[in-house]
Amino acid sequence: MSRTSSRRIRLTAALGAATALALAGCSSSGSGSGGGGVGFVTGKGGIATAAPAGRTAAPDVTGTSLDGTTPLKLSDYRGKVVVLNIWGSWCSPCRAEAKGLQESSEKYGDQVRFLGINTRDTDPANAVAFEKNFGVTYPSIYDPDGAEILKFPKGSLNPQSIPTTIVVDKDGRLAARAMRALSAEDLQKMVDPVLAESK
Repeated sequence: MSRTSSRRIRLTAALGAATALALAGCSSSGSGSGGGGVGFVTGKGGIATAAPAGRTAAPDVTGTSLDGTTPLKLSDYRGKVVVLNIWGSWCSPCRAEAKGLQESSEKYGDQVRFLGINTRDTDPANAVAFEKNFGVTYPSIYDPDGAEILKFPKGSLNPQSIPTTIVVDKDGRLAARAMRALSAEDLQKMVDPVLAESK
């Protein structure tokens, strides 16, 4: 075997090992008891949940509404279960789930609050048009550079996974998460157990 071939084989093996380590790090960050102490365990359909005793406090995401007129804070919803949806008008799966999220917000009414975080829309007019097109009436924080998303503890979400929906319990802790578009039925499976805890 030539020296060049031997070097190429060693380089390929080293790259393969590095890739395996990187992939292992990514997969463990979102499930099990790892994930920086977030406590999410991934179940059926990619929905991850955290038992009440192992939940981590949600960060206090803040900002203004898409039209720039209303200050919004996640902590203002303390005492209520909150569905927090991270979305962008440029995102096809976000368009697919928008009507179901709106229907769910109407169904739950005052029992559950809905709050969006709009990200990577450089012009808020695109996000406003998205909401108008899909009839979305609950508020969204405008977060074009993802600064509010980056406040979440390691392992609770992947800023590159849009859409992501997080259920925050009435005590302001991260209770459930899905890093994909959700149907109204899937969202109900995430919300109802958390809502039942507060009764």
